[in-house]
Amino acid sequence: MRLLLTLFTKELRSFFYSPIAYVVLALVMIINGLSFRAAITVLESKPQQASIVTWTFSSQWFWLSYFFVFPLLTMRLFAEERKLGTWETLCTAPVRTWQIVLAKYLACVVFYCLLWVPSLANFAIFQTMTAGAADVPQGALIGTYILLLAMGLFNLSIGCLASSLTANQIVAAVVSFTASLMHFLVGAFILYFQRAGQKAFVDFVYYIASVQHIETFTNGLLDTRPLVYYTSMSLLFLVITHQVLEFRRWRV
Repeated sequence: MRLLLTLFTKELRSFFYSPIAYVVLALVMIINGLSFRAAITVLESKPQQASIVTWTFSSQWFWLSYFFVFPLLTMRLFAEERKLGTWETLCTAPVRTWQIVLAKYLACVVFYCLLWVPSLANFAIFQTMTAGAADVPQGALIGTYILLLAMGLFNLSIGCLASSLTANQIVAAVVSFTASLMHFLVGAFILYFQRAGQKAFVDFVYYIASVQHIETFTNGLLDTRPLVYYTSMSLLFLVITHQVLEFRRWRV
């Protein structure tokens, strides 16, 4: 546990020493601000059934920030170690592979959570400025951020695996981005298969489609199935990452 904590601290510190982390943080803050402003514009136009939480997290601005975060956070994790030749040194150190994987992964998760703090502040500032006149459903807000954490765990684990497969950070980022995007686009097939009447497949797609999950949670409905799905898949990808790195360590 002490080694794990040491590795985790080192990895988390490396995020704050990296200029890429601040670029990502700035871009996410700007895009989230645009997403929040777009939601307010929609609500100002005419009465809406959906809340400001739904409009904020279903906008194109939100999905724009969602996709580029994970490749940028994870592409350097293992690819940089191999490119700089420090992976061999790390392999000969008295640490286990699972400790390396978990430390890097948890550091990514912590920084990912920090990215969403400013967006949460948007809602608090909005309620303060409107003196509570504007309705921000707290249940939907809490549920949405819980889902964002679960989705982040899943996509960060994909990024970890992509980074472990190559020594090129660009290739790792492209693989991570493509995998996250393909997972999201599965939701687009829902409408088609709904019309085709393939109920069994539609039920399966509903279970894994991110766009459907965010719609459910922003409407204030808490569904444990997506949380179980994302957590389980995160563990699976981390186990595969561990096996890939264990194989590389064995070859050193």
